Formats: sequence, C-alpha cells, structure tokens
Amino acid sequence: MPPGAFDPAVGDPSDRTSDTASILGAASDRMAWRLAVDAAGVGAFVWDLVADDLRWDGRLIELFGLDEESFGGTIKDFNRLVHPDDLARVSDALQRAIDTCGDYHAEYRIVQPSGHVRWIEARGRAYGEHPGGQAVRLVGAAYDTTAVRDGEARIGRVLESMSSAFFQLDEDWRFTYVNSEAERLLGAGRADLFGQSIWEAFPAAVGSPFEEHYRGAAATGQPVSFEAFYPPPLDAWYEVRAWPSPEGLAVYFVDITSRREAQDALDRAARRLALLASVSESLTSTLDPTEGVSRLATHLVPEVGDWCLVTLVEDPHASDWRRGLRDVGWSHRDPALEETLRLYAAQRLRAMTDASYLARTIRDMTPVLMESDAAEQVAAVLVPGRARELLSELDPASAVIVPLRARGRTVGVVSVFRGAGRAAYTRDDVVLLEDIGSRAALALDNARLYASQRDVSEALQRSMLTEPPHTDELEIVTRYAPAGEAARIGGDWYDAFLQHRGPAGSSPDVVVVVGDVVGHDVEAAAAMGQVRGLLRGIAVHSGDAPAAILSGVDAVMESLRLETTATAVVARFEQVPGTRERVLVRWSHAGHPPALLVSADGEVTALADVTANDLLLGLDPATPRGERSTLLEPGATLFLYTDGLVERRGRDIDAGVRALAARLREIAPEAPELDVMCDLLLEEMIGDKPEDDVALLAVRLRGTQVL
Repeated sequence: MPPGAFDPAVGDPSDRTSDTASILGAASDRMAWRLAVDAAGVGAFVWDLVADDLRWDGRLIELFGLDEESFGGTIKDFNRLVHPDDLARVSDALQRAIDTCGDYHAEYRIVQPSGHVRWIEARGRAYGEHPGGQAVRLVGAAYDTTAVRDGEARIGRVLESMSSAFFQLDEDWRFTYVNSEAERLLGAGRADLFGQSIWEAFPAAVGSPFEEHYRGAAATGQPVSFEAFYPPPLDAWYEVRAWPSPEGLAVYFVDITSRREAQDALDRAARRLALLASVSESLTSTLDPTEGVSRLATHLVPEVGDWCLVTLVEDPHASDWRRGLRDVGWSHRDPALEETLRLYAAQRLRAMTDASYLARTIRDMTPVLMESDAAEQVAAVLVPGRARELLSELDPASAVIVPLRARGRTVGVVSVFRGAGRAAYTRDDVVLLEDIGSRAALALDNARLYASQRDVSEALQRSMLTEPPHTDELEIVTRYAPAGEAARIGGDWYDAFLQHRGPAGSSPDVVVVVGDVVGHDVEAAAAMGQVRGLLRGIAVHSGDAPAAILSGVDAVMESLRLETTATAVVARFEQVPGTRERVLVRWSHAGHPPALLVSADGEVTALADVTANDLLLGLDPATPRGERSTLLEPGATLFLYTDGLVERRGRDIDAGVRALAARLREIAPEAPELDVMCDLLLEEMIGDKPEDDVALLAVRLRGTQVL
C-alpha cells in the first residue's frame, strides 16, 4: 500500500488499539465487507480537511486510472482529474456537505491520464470533531457508472430518433423527460416543460380521457392504450400508450389526426351510400307518389337535418305558383316539435311572398344554401302572421333547399334545416342532397306516370266489364281485383248477358262467362277484349249451348288468326219448363279452374275435375268440348273465378281450389248476402295485394230457401 493510501478494511493506523483480540474478532466481518465492496467495484476515500490529506483505497485509485506512485493525495490532485465542465458542480456539492456537516452526492465525469472519460458517482458525509462543530473530515465511496450512462445515452438516442413522441412523468405528474418529437407535437420546449406539472402545462387534459387513463394506470399499475382528442391550441387526435413504473408514468403517443380524418371521411362516405341506398329502396318500394315523398322526409331526419319538408309540384302551370304546390311530407327529430312543424307546413305556402326561396328553387331549378341566419332569411319571405310565429319556434340556423328534377322538370322540392346545435350546412351537404333529390325525383315521377297509367288502364279494363243483367230468378254479383304490383290491366274478365233462343215472348236464358287470356299487359287486355267480344257475339247470335259456344270461338280465333290463348268457363241458366222454382244450369270449361256450386245447405261441389278439364281456347279448333248440366235448388249459388283467386307462390291450383271450397263451407252459413260472401272471399283468399288479376262472378237462384 502506498504512502497516503487508505485501507477501509483496516482503518486509520492512528486509531488502532492494543486490543488484539478485538481486532481479530472483527476481522472476518471486515473481510466480508471488503469482498462485497470489491464485487461492486466500490472505492473508498477519506479527506482530512484540516491537513488537506486525501486518502484513497486501491479500488478508487484504479477507477481514476492511476497507480500508487501517481496519486498525489490532495484535493487539487482530485480536481485536476474531474472534467472541466463538471468541476464547479462537484466542488459546490463538496462545499455544501462541509458547510453543513451533511451528505455529499455527485455524479461527474473524470478524464483519466490515458485520456479516457469515465462517469463516477460518489456519495459521502462530512463529520466534525464534536457534535455541532465544524467539519474536519469527509468520508465516502465512489463507483464507476460509465456503463449505466452509456446505456442511458443509447436509450436517449433511441428516444430522440424514434418517430413516436415520448415523455416521462414523475410521481407528482411533473415532466422529467421529453423527446424531440414530443416537443414538436406538444408545441413546447423541454426546457419549459421540465419540472412542470402536466395538468398545469396542459389544463384541457384535466377531466378529459387523458387524465382518466393516466390516473387509472398509476392507480392500478396496469398499462393503458387509448385514443383521445385534445382541443386547440393542439387541436389534434392522439393515440396514446402509457406504462406506470415506480418512478412515475412513461407515455408514448402519435398524432393520428390524419388517420382519424380519413376514417371519418370513409365513415361519412359509407353513411352517405347507406342513406342513398335506403332512400332508393324506400322510394322504389311504393308506387304511391304521396307515400314515397313522405318516406323521404323520415329518411333525411335526423341523418341529414333536424327537420325536413317535402313539397310536390302538382300544377306547374297554376296562375298562382303557390296553388300548384302542396307540402306532403315532414319530419322533426324532436317529437315535441312535430305538431309545430305540421302546423307550419299547413300555413307556410300561403304565407310565402314571390321572393320566396321555394319559388326561386322551382323557377331556377337550382339549390339554395343558407349557411347561417336561416330563421331570419326564411322569415323575410313570409308575410307577418302565424307562419312566422311557428317558424320562430322551429328556429332553424342553416338550411338547404333542393329541387327534385326529373325528365327536365321540377316535380318537387326538399327543404332540410338544422338548429344551432349542429354544424352548418356546406357545399358537400348540397351535393349529397342533390344526389338524393335526383333519385327521389325519378322515383316520384315514375310513380306519377304509373299512377296515371294505372288509372287509365283500370278505367279501360272496367269499361269492358259490363254490369250483369237483372232478373227475377237470379242474383248476379261480380268482382274484379287487379294485381297489386302490376300495371292494373290484364286478360281476366267476366261477363253476363241474356240469350234468346225460344219462341218470341219466352223467357231468355242467362249466360255467364269468366275467362283469362294468357298475359298481363296491354296486349293481353286487347286480346281479352277480342275474345270476350267474339264469345258474346257468337252466344247471342247462335243461341248455342256452352260447349258449342266455346267450339265456335275456337273456329273464329283460327279463322281470324288471333295469336293468343285463353281459358274460359261458360254457364247457361235455363228455366225448366212447367215450373218457376227449378233452374237447369249447363256449363263447359276450356282449361279453366272448376266452377263451385254451393247448395242451400252449404255443401260445395266442383262442377268439373281439374285433371279432366278441356283444352284452352285458341289451340285446336277441332277439339271436342264437353258439357254438363245440373238442376239448381232455390238458394243454391254458383261461383266462377279466374286462377288469381286460388293460385299463388307456394300453392298450386288444386290446393287453391280445395282451400276455396273449404272457405265457402265456413262462410256460407255466416254470410247469407251474396255481396258479403264475395267480399270475404277476396279479402281472405288474396288480401289487399293480389299477385295476379282476379275476376269473380257469383250467381244465386232466388227462392224461399236462402243460404
């Protein structure tokens, strides 16, 4: 050991006693301590402040890169080894310990004689000769922290170079580290943030998801991951991951504003497409114009607006443009204001001036955008009165008025409004509403065209279905139900007329017919008119029985080259000679469902078997036509019908005929009036939307017995 060197395992030689046994007894403990110190790489020092004598053990001499000869043993020798940038800080730490007889702690760099720079961390304590006296000695230990510092430097370089922002908070939520990316995203330098509480530096975080998750992680010791928005001045969305530790909270975060905006844009596009699809499906699922536009209002609220009005242009040539309009649909997201909106819709058209935005939209066929002050702008084109008062209650902040254009004309107008609690309308909203408006306009115009065609077609169809004759013996009831989704014109028909075949003055027979020309369009209806006219003419002129009438129709259809086919059933009611109470009915089928005879006591009989039915009209004029007959009892009823009454998807004609017969047995006792029976049959067999046209004809023999 060199002169001045200090061995803490032996102690100061001047402090030895003659108690050899005591020294030997403690030797093992000191050896254990020395081994532990050596293992940790710790060196010890004693600085005699009075003599300015600095003594180091061998480990410390080695840490400083010295040997026994080169160590000077004074504080000046030590100071020469400390890095110049750290010397003042180390000297201050030593002086504070000496002045207070307190602890000494410093971490600093040294420059070894070889030129290598090492990090040293030292801890010690100053002692006085007497309690409360001046310090005369400072004892301590030091160890090499270069490896730790290098690791921290590497971590620091990683943290500084990574694209994610990072900061460290201590247990009191103060910033202890901020990397450069965090400085950029937070808009504050690390010098300003170090030592400052996050809640003070970023007050908007208080009470936000940031505080909720940070405190939750600290309380549970579990890491958290979340997305949250920080308002201006940052005005950005962040994806955050926070890990708690004994030192505080480590936080990594990235700015995901662009990603959120892109996702929001995709969500808006998806909602827009879904809305367009929903509107299109809703509008095309009905052929009623008024129902269609009323559905449009409910689709737009609340997705596009807080409330909405839909207006039809019913008469574009009206002398007063207001009289040509009608508000037919409205909806409000607040049920409490629905009645107010209804009253406003009833008042506003009459209260509008010629400067109205509605008139401008219809005239110019262009949308109107009110980005703000919508209530004031709309009120300005209303005459003072009730409409203005109702508008004040509705209190719109922004509005868009879009014309519904189809085939070069305006067929309606959609007006949507938002209150102050929602974002104002923009040009993007106008584009969306124009897209919706174009679809709605086309659907509305198609519905109007369909309605017009339907009315004309139905009028044409019914013009061919004449009223049956009235006789004392027979009660005849007819019904016609057009298909629910078709153009309401087809080949089904019924007919009833008188046939004179006996001597003059004799009672005429009654012939009834139900038929169905193949097809469901205007051509089928035209063909039906021809076949119906042929059959009626042949029957009246010839006086033939049903089978002969059908054969005659077959022959004429071939001769005239009518390119059509049809089913039919013809029945003739003949008075039995010598009595007024019994009537004979003859019938013949041409590929038609069987007529059903309901007796006075409710028995149902099919007057032809489906499998044995004759060939359709128009196929083979040489085919023989069968004919059958039966006597009718008073109160008996004959039902003739087309296949639309008994056939539908999932049920064939045979099953339908059986179902009809069963229903007749049930309702006959409950509905003695023939009109009631026919209505019940239609309601229960086909409902309000028949899949096919239905013609129904019922004949009841009057008498003392009734059903």
